[in-house]
Amino acid sequence: MGNNTEITPFRVDVPQADLDDLADRLARVRWANELPADQVTDGIQKGPVRPGWEYGVPLEYVQRLVARWRDGYDWREWEAKLNEYPQFTTEIDGQNIHFLHVRSPEPDATPLILTHGWPNSVFEYLNVIGPLTDAFHLVIPSLPGFGFSGHTRENGWNRYRTARAWAELMRRLGYGRYGAHGNDAGSYVAPELGRVDPEHVIGVHVTQLFSFPSGDPAEFDGLTPSELEQVQFLKYFDDNMSAYAKLQQTAPQNLAHALADSPTGQLAWSAQLLSGTDDDHVLTNATLYWLTNTAASSARFYYEDHHAEHPSEPTTAPTGLASFAFDFTPLRRFAERDHRNIVSWNEYERGSHWATQDAPDLLVDDIRGFFRRVSG
Repeated sequence: MGNNTEITPFRVDVPQADLDDLADRLARVRWANELPADQVTDGIQKGPVRPGWEYGVPLEYVQRLVARWRDGYDWREWEAKLNEYPQFTTEIDGQNIHFLHVRSPEPDATPLILTHGWPNSVFEYLNVIGPLTDAFHLVIPSLPGFGFSGHTRENGWNRYRTARAWAELMRRLGYGRYGAHGNDAGSYVAPELGRVDPEHVIGVHVTQLFSFPSGDPAEFDGLTPSELEQVQFLKYFDDNMSAYAKLQQTAPQNLAHALADSPTGQLAWSAQLLSGTDDDHVLTNATLYWLTNTAASSARFYYEDHHAEHPSEPTTAPTGLASFAFDFTPLRRFAERDHRNIVSWNEYERGSHWATQDAPDLLVDDIRGFFRRVSG
């Protein structure tokens, strides 16, 4: 894991010259062309594609957010909100890791590490820090290659290497027993943290369990009509909504050149997944990726994970799922094939893929309930 174990205080202080450069580039944007609205048709009657988004993020949406980015958005406000919390950096396995470390006023609180997803960041968790610190000491790292963790400097930073780094981070912070939570990419990392550090992880809580049919026809025996609809939805999403994942899994550097040169491009690339959140959340994450120039290294996480050797054995750490209405919904039979110790499974009638933004109350209550259960 490397010999440098120093933990250094960190504070966000973006040079004004970088913000001025961003403003200059936004003022000189060259817009993409698109078909007239009456020519954009949806030939697929089922699925999550919004009208007008059939070809991808529409011009009107990007123009509206760029106008706010230029004239109404204040990065310094969000920089200050992040700086309200203690932040640090440390080197683990040759990689710089940025993290928030927010201790609960309760001395016996449970340590909990929270892992964000893409194209989100540590900003994903800002509005649940207060409610969660009633019961948890929180550690919120930036994934390797994302945001203030900076670029990855060598290959291999997939979910497994990240999980090992998180185990070292928690050891370095002095936590002998702790919980793990993850969303999106974090829902891949957190179960692996339970696998690599079982003596210390008391439980794993996620908002998705990404378990898919293996291709064995026997797996489909006995599926209910509702379950078959879920399988069809998974196929639809993979066929129509996963271009970002496929490109980043196979050739992440291709698009990275454009994103490193165009903040408008960075915004649009983030928007397919983040557009359901409020405009400031979309812009804050686009600004973060732009200022840190981590479009390429964050995309490499997909490539490294896709090309990793994946364990065939299921995880065994106590696992809890909070599944939200407008998100990927796993089939329990496939989830139990991959995770043998699911002790909590709750499905909610509201909330989306970014539940910290639109259902934080449900998420916080589910996390609290799960860890009360696994910690006795």
